[in-house]
Amino acid sequence: MSAKFGPAGTSDNFKKMGYKSSLDVPEFIVKSGLDCFEYQCGRGVNIGTEKAALLGKKAKEKGITLSLHAPYYISMSSVEEEKRLNSINYILDSARAVNAMGGDRIVVHTGSCGKISREEALELAIDTMKKAIAALDSEGLSNIHICPETMGKVNQLGTLYEVMELCKLDERLIPCIDFGHLNARDLGVIKTKEDYENILSTIKNELGSERYKNFHSHFSKIEYTTGGEKRHLTFEDTVYGPQFEPLIELIAKHGLSPVFICESAGTQDIDAKQMKDYYERVLL
Repeated sequence: MSAKFGPAGTSDNFKKMGYKSSLDVPEFIVKSGLDCFEYQCGRGVNIGTEKAALLGKKAKEKGITLSLHAPYYISMSSVEEEKRLNSINYILDSARAVNAMGGDRIVVHTGSCGKISREEALELAIDTMKKAIAALDSEGLSNIHICPETMGKVNQLGTLYEVMELCKLDERLIPCIDFGHLNARDLGVIKTKEDYENILSTIKNELGSERYKNFHSHFSKIEYTTGGEKRHLTFEDTVYGPQFEPLIELIAKHGLSPVFICESAGTQDIDAKQMKDYYERVLL
């Protein structure tokens, strides 16, 4: 097993190369020299089962691993019960879609703190997550891994600690470590290899070796303000971090096999390839 690299959604190059349909994605990923793709359902799960299955078939033929980003408006920590219950339905919709694609990971934003304390928000999110897992099981979708994501804005639920606490609920929960988000919410905290090592060690110590080896990840450089994340950048930016090289060196050194999804602004395929090329060089 080795690390995999691919883009979140279709990049600027996708249209430039003449592709139009999501069914063209597997061919595009292969031509880009990558191995995975995260289907974007941030604004709702709008792909039908038939199309999802066809996309999955094409991806499988080309050896491409698919994951799916669940809707952004999921709020597992909302004080409104209706919003929490709706969130479970959105998670179910996402799980059905990725399952039809032959994938088994959905990335989920767990919500924000709003006017309640972080502890109260986490408690609500944990309760909603338990219900979401039960809902997946009752639908015969216990093969699907929910991946709660570390978030970039200070008021959002999704510190490294909070994601670890959520993932402790069930071994099927895989953390989505967004290094750009972690860097942005703490105003540029990731600077050295040791900073990355501390994050990786936390995953291993809190969740065990299996999820440490196979965690899910988002990576991009992100501009931030005092409130945290402002906007995603490209690897050409020299002002904001984090740099991917020290992390990739650690992934190779420890023999880890995460899925890296690049979320650069428009150049996510090019930047994912930079990460993959560097990974292959340091493996030698």
